[in-house]
Amino acid sequence: MQYTIRGIPPAVDAAIRERAKSESKSLNEVAVEALAGGLGLGDEDVVRRDLSDVVGTWRKDAAVEAALAAQDRIDRDLWK
Repeated sequence: MQYTIRGIPPAVDAAIRERAKSESKSLNEVAVEALAGGLGLGDEDVVRRDLSDVVGTWRKDAAVEAALAAQDRIDRDLWK
């Protein structure tokens, strides 16, 4: 099947061109993949995870807190 699509926004055009270049694919191939993926028809089943199983499970650890505090220290000699 062949389509002609008009009115492609510049941002979409740029994204398709960049992806095609980075993946060494044609514009057509990337556009068809994007359409299929947007319609939920991609070749691969995308596994999505909302991380709700880890929300609220953070436990303070003295070593981690010390490492984070060390990152907050400013070395005045480096900022002269």
